Amino acid sequence: MAAANKTRLYLITPPDFDPAAFSPRLDAALGAGDVACLQLRLKNADDAKIGAAIAALKPIAHRHDVAFILNDRPDLAAAHDCDGVHIGQDDTPYAEARKLLGKDRIVGVTCHDSKDLAFAAAEAGADYVAFGAFFPSTTKEVTKTRAPVGLIEEWASFVTVPCVAIGGITAENCGPLVKAGADFLAVAGAVWNHPQGPAEAVKAFGKVLKSGV
Repeated sequence: MAAANKTRLYLITPPDFDPAAFSPRLDAALGAGDVACLQLRLKNADDAKIGAAIAALKPIAHRHDVAFILNDRPDLAAAHDCDGVHIGQDDTPYAEARKLLGKDRIVGVTCHDSKDLAFAAAEAGADYVAFGAFFPSTTKEVTKTRAPVGLIEEWASFVTVPCVAIGGITAENCGPLVKAGADFLAVAGAVWNHPQGPAEAVKAFGKVLKSGV
């Protein structure tokens, strides 16, 4: 999951969707520009629903050479042969997630606005750390943490473990995060709720990321 010296998109699915209806929209989005990862994030779904979503979406991601990451559930990520898992501070501990996934799959960790949490995750072996929220989000639960853009700049200057910026990010406001050195921008609503559709949203992000503004 190397960032190749530029900021890349990390898409997160909507909080609820019908896999059959969503699949063409995902295919269009992934075909519209450079996307590094897709995270399946179904917080309140049962195992059967998560499994059905994995079965529908993972082949689409892989067809576009996009890593398929499952949120919260390293057990299901391992059982369904996902490329990795993303865990929060209140989810399965990193060590357990790594044991379930093995050394060759991705384990990313939410670190909110905390360098201490990020350093701990990086030292433990996390493949990336996620900072945020940077802006108010319409698709994620309200969070008490607001991360400053300077946190990304400081991390990128001294640490080689990639960082993901998350929280209310749009093509219009992401410029400072790109300039600060974020390896990945985690985006959900700005893509799936774009008035011209998800493909146009990915193209809009692509223009900003290519310019490096």
